Amino acid sequence: MSSRKKLWRLGCGLACVGALYAFQHPFRQYPGVEYENFELPPDSQTKAEWTFARLMFPPGPNDGYRGRFDGDWRLGLSLWTQDYPRADRHFSEAVRRLTRIQARSVEQPVNLEDGDEVYNWPWLYAVQVGEWGLTTGEAKVLRDYLLRGGFFVADDFHGNYEWEMFEKRIRLVFPDRPIVEIPDADAVFHSVFDIDEKFQLPGAAHLRAGAKNPYDGGIGGHWRGIYDDKGRIMVAISYNSDMGDAWEWADDAYYPEKFSGLAIRIGVNYIVYAMTH
Repeated sequence: MSSRKKLWRLGCGLACVGALYAFQHPFRQYPGVEYENFELPPDSQTKAEWTFARLMFPPGPNDGYRGRFDGDWRLGLSLWTQDYPRADRHFSEAVRRLTRIQARSVEQPVNLEDGDEVYNWPWLYAVQVGEWGLTTGEAKVLRDYLLRGGFFVADDFHGNYEWEMFEKRIRLVFPDRPIVEIPDADAVFHSVFDIDEKFQLPGAAHLRAGAKNPYDGGIGGHWRGIYDDKGRIMVAISYNSDMGDAWEWADDAYYPEKFSGLAIRIGVNYIVYAMTH
């Protein structure tokens, strides 16, 4: 695709996103499992062309935090807040620096049970989806959102058992569509950066071992997807990799830059792809 055509499609996509401003719910910060009372940027209430929309979800049967917090997952302190909001804001800042997209400085938690709210956000991210408890009703909304043009990033799950738990629930969304390895030549890896080499992104707690669940299929990163009938990726899956940690610790010398760099480049490509396809 020519650079001129890329820019034209991006411009059209941003114009459509701008029309959503009036319908988006205001920003709200929730307590997280790692961070609470995180400092707000001074422009946190400023609307923008793109916002890091984070999926809120109920706990699954293997949720590592299940039972540790006696509360409603809709109010925070639940697994959907892993890495939140540090990862979201670091990545949003990277988008501001590396692109001309007007990115909001703060994230937007999105609940699929909250009416039509999800349709206001063309890009949606979820962490640790090998432990999520997506319901049938939520799956129906997510399916409709994706078929209407939404883009969903499923991140940070590792090993055979977590894959089984992820697949069980994504099949509630798309029981009829295959999950495939995304080809290297796919536009999603070339929308901004040409990403010809992809490798496993370990979480900060698993740098020494190189992977979480290494003895249960956790070795080796996979970049998988679910496509619509026109060949557009609707679900981008980072299996055995932790992009969220790579964003979260991008400013920490302990965490290798090569991991954060790849995660940021892939994330930027996902955004531009989502807004132009």
